[in-house]
Amino acid sequence: MDEHAGADVAAPLSGAGFEEMIAALTARFGGFDASADGRLADFRWHADFRAGGALTLTTGRYSGAWDLRSSQDTPQCLAIVIPRKGALNARIGGRTVDGHPGSLVIASNFDAEHFLVRGDEHVSDVLFIDWSVIEQTVSAMLERPFSGSLGFQPLLDLSGSGGRTLALMAETIVEGMREGALLASPAALSHMTQGFADLLVRGLPHRLSGQLGAPSAMIAPRHVHRAMDYMRENIAKPMTMPMIAAAAGVSVRALENGFRAFRDTTPALYLRTIRLRAVREDLLDPFNDMPVRDICLKWGFFHVGRFSALYRATYGENPSDAKKRRDGLRAREHV
Repeated sequence: MDEHAGADVAAPLSGAGFEEMIAALTARFGGFDASADGRLADFRWHADFRAGGALTLTTGRYSGAWDLRSSQDTPQCLAIVIPRKGALNARIGGRTVDGHPGSLVIASNFDAEHFLVRGDEHVSDVLFIDWSVIEQTVSAMLERPFSGSLGFQPLLDLSGSGGRTLALMAETIVEGMREGALLASPAALSHMTQGFADLLVRGLPHRLSGQLGAPSAMIAPRHVHRAMDYMRENIAKPMTMPMIAAAAGVSVRALENGFRAFRDTTPALYLRTIRLRAVREDLLDPFNDMPVRDICLKWGFFHVGRFSALYRATYGENPSDAKKRRDGLRAREHV
């Protein structure tokens, strides 16, 4: 049995042509915009790709400067750039940052305007995390759907304790993927990916940092937590508010009051939220072949038209758009 079953380990690619490099990278990652910044006669490049689950590692070596910009065809992701040699200038969220060895550059498609790779020889490792993992991590912390930009702090100095912790975990993932140990264990890779996403969301400043630090989750009474546990454990089963209240050991009115006071929502809206999140996870899962209608029915949404409107209002796209991205990701993994 192949020890890397389910993983994508491509043969290293290299060449001397800029357009050849763009074609190779596009085949791996989807469309993006790029232009050379200087003479092409001396341009050289080498790239190594390793992917598993929601995580992709790219190691690049370039002997010429070039500019990179995401496009509408670029898959949504969070990029963590680890410069090894040379420099990286970036325009992210309206800020200009200079990445260099000893720092991490962090950007999502939402915030990155462009990257300029510089240096007679530039070497960097880049970890790409599917944005769906970040969305799910934030949604779980907020206990409501999340989509769009977080506005992460784009440059992290590794001299501080928080920076060192993130850098250590990033280096562990890079080494584990490069040597193959993580790719040989999908479960370990999944746990590392989720742990890294959690550390990024909790440890880096962004526009929702204050909300994630709110203490409401710690002080909610037991019957609210019991109700939430019951809904999560029975998420795919039919349930009514009296059933949820009975499982929590309180009346429907006490349940409603508890959720409004400690979750700023109602039990019905909370149930709809976690079911929406489950639908989105299925739609973005590259190994899930179910059509949109069947996924809706699986999670208790029986009117596809109303569901589509709700999904669009929550995530800013149609369910079919998420499915197309899923199908595109699966196609690229078979390139």
